[in-house]
Amino acid sequence: MSQLRQLQFNNLEAAVEDARQLLASGYVRNGNWSLGQICRHLTLVQDPSIDGYPGWMSLFAPLRPLMRRWLLPKVLGRDSPRGIRTAPMFVPPDSLDDAAEVEAFSASVERLINHSGQFAPHPAFGRMPRDKILAIHTAHAAHHLRFLCSGI
Repeated sequence: MSQLRQLQFNNLEAAVEDARQLLASGYVRNGNWSLGQICRHLTLVQDPSIDGYPGWMSLFAPLRPLMRRWLLPKVLGRDSPRGIRTAPMFVPPDSLDDAAEVEAFSASVERLINHSGQFAPHPAFGRMPRDKILAIHTAHAAHHLRFLCSGI
């Protein structure tokens, strides 16, 4: 595997801009997913922050204090863990249109940023303040987009 990009975004808008730049320049995959698949995954994970997560995900609630102490600092760090399996509902299909998925990701980010209500409790970390939820999604975007390098 080639070297991954060192990415850290200040906000989700910067992640959208990075995705748009990759779309415009072309990209090289250094992981399993295309740009479209990454953007679909990010959208699938972000939207439940507003719409709510499936009830079965609350089964992990007793682990949240441990996850906040152990996993959250890693997620928010510069080199978030690789290889953690995601729930099947968050796994994108194989053939997606990159441009359409970048725009869907952009719309999801706008919706998240403009959301004025309370966010749903995160499955791993529980109820978090707005700035922490946005930071988690921003770090998550950097984690996945780092696997793509500009084709130029």
